[in-house]
Amino acid sequence: MNALTAPRRALAWLRWYVTELTGENAYQRYRERAEAADPGAPLLSRREFEKRRTDRRYADPTSHHGCC
Repeated sequence: MNALTAPRRALAWLRWYVTELTGENAYQRYRERAEAADPGAPLLSRREFEKRRTDRRYADPTSHHGCC
């Protein structure tokens, strides 16, 4: 095993964890699912996807995703 393998794997895992935690991978997962379901269907732009995602998040006043 190469001496650099373990640090690289650790950094790759950390990057994956942070992107999952922040939701950065959500758009990529959306594209993969949408293309698999209907390859010819139009996809949302990144901006529209994030707007809809934010709107859904804050639509329910009992979810407490906001400040207080």
